[in-house]
Amino acid sequence: MKILSGEQIRAADKYTIESQAIRSDELMERAGLATFHWLHEQLKGSPVVLHIFCGIGNNGGDGLVVARHLLEHGYTIKVYIVNYSEKRSDDFLINLDRLKDRKVWPQVIGQESDFPEISEEDMVLDAIFGTGLNRTPDPWVTNLITHINSSKAFVISIDIASGLFLDKIFEEKNSIVKANFVLTFQSPKLVFFLPQTGIYCENSVVLDIGLDEAFISSLNNTYEFIQQQDIRELYRFRKKFTHKGTYGHAIILGGSFGKVGAVILSARACLKSGAGLVTAFVPQCGYVPLQTSVPEIMVLADKDEQQLSEIQIPFEPTVIGLGMGMGTTKVAQKAFKGFLKGNTTPLVIDADGLNLLAKDKSLLNLLPPHTVLTPHPKELERLIGAWQDDFEKLEKAQKFTDKYNCILVLKGAHTITMYKEKGYINSSGNPGMATAGSGDVLTGVITGLIAQGYTPLNAAIMGVYLHGRAGDNSLLNGSMESLTASDIIENLGVAFREIYLEEIQEGEEQGTTS
Repeated sequence: MKILSGEQIRAADKYTIESQAIRSDELMERAGLATFHWLHEQLKGSPVVLHIFCGIGNNGGDGLVVARHLLEHGYTIKVYIVNYSEKRSDDFLINLDRLKDRKVWPQVIGQESDFPEISEEDMVLDAIFGTGLNRTPDPWVTNLITHINSSKAFVISIDIASGLFLDKIFEEKNSIVKANFVLTFQSPKLVFFLPQTGIYCENSVVLDIGLDEAFISSLNNTYEFIQQQDIRELYRFRKKFTHKGTYGHAIILGGSFGKVGAVILSARACLKSGAGLVTAFVPQCGYVPLQTSVPEIMVLADKDEQQLSEIQIPFEPTVIGLGMGMGTTKVAQKAFKGFLKGNTTPLVIDADGLNLLAKDKSLLNLLPPHTVLTPHPKELERLIGAWQDDFEKLEKAQKFTDKYNCILVLKGAHTITMYKEKGYINSSGNPGMATAGSGDVLTGVITGLIAQGYTPLNAAIMGVYLHGRAGDNSLLNGSMESLTASDIIENLGVAFREIYLEEIQEGEEQGTTS
């Protein structure tokens, strides 16, 4: 699903109004009605008191449309106009008149003494500011937002949490509504998925308001929100007359004394993701653990007992995943550099491999095209340098991928896969996956997908999503607290099956499945 900029959203609104020959207030009616339908489906006529805070622009107009439909369906509403300016949008005024025609006169809020009491049993609909906000609100409006946040009422924001900017970081944290849900129109917003801003949008739902789909498809957007349907389009169904060689030979390279477990996790994940053959390359101390814990793989051992000292692979693998647990000693650094100088095989690099690159950035020039790097935030900082905010982080990451022709997997709550001018934001996963070994598993998954012939970019996008879905499925018989990296591996099959079954169902509907 495309993530649109503010300018693109406004252009889509304008094009839709012109191409469908409708008025702007009719489009506002669509947005408000879609919001009402979602609310009504959840509330089902519940006697909850709904406090509806409306600004004086188009977002406030959306709130007035919602208020009118709630009133007509018997809900208890209290409507407020947050009078932060004497200017009003035309569509706001149209819908204010429509509400007054139904004998509802909103309370005007212009100072702190006007703030209403809000019970924690009530619900708040936030329609104060929309996506066009470009400055910090006035102090009394900030205090109103603080009043809403401190009420402990359930808060639903319309289109965006009031006070958030679409394309920059806020100056005053207390000036942002903390929404339990955001009901946004047509396209998710980038700020929903970034650590500094996503904390104000606990959950989000995209509502279709009928903007012109062909026009949206023609837009050149930077970010995509990746969902299961996107992964189904990338998924390649296995053919009947194939063998293990068809699905590639992957090497998982890493480990050192006390850290061989990272290689075990990665190798298991690589197998469970569909690689036809998997070989582990480890120091001598890892030979027996690998052979006994993962009998399906083959093992090559370095001559050094405790760390990798010289990486020599006696055959040409399809892909190599490396870095997990290998350490950053001078010996490991020398082995890593020597390996990169002679390697042309596709790579997935994680953990200590990333730290070794950060220690000697000249090594980045030795990476094969489309190498996949999977850093957590501190590893990323070592690679691209510090950033002031999440927007600068994304900008620096984009420039890094362009300079080194590599793919960056920025691990986080919504992992973002970056390649040059595009970013792919993941929708799966949960906080329970913040656990030891989870990243090793992800490296194995991506490596296994590349082994099967997926492009590195598609493998990274798919791997991140499947890894997250496996983590989500782990919660069906467990909890976030108890979730382990091994749980993720054991649920990879379920994650694949979800896509596989959708493929079967679609084929049956089209009459193409034999």
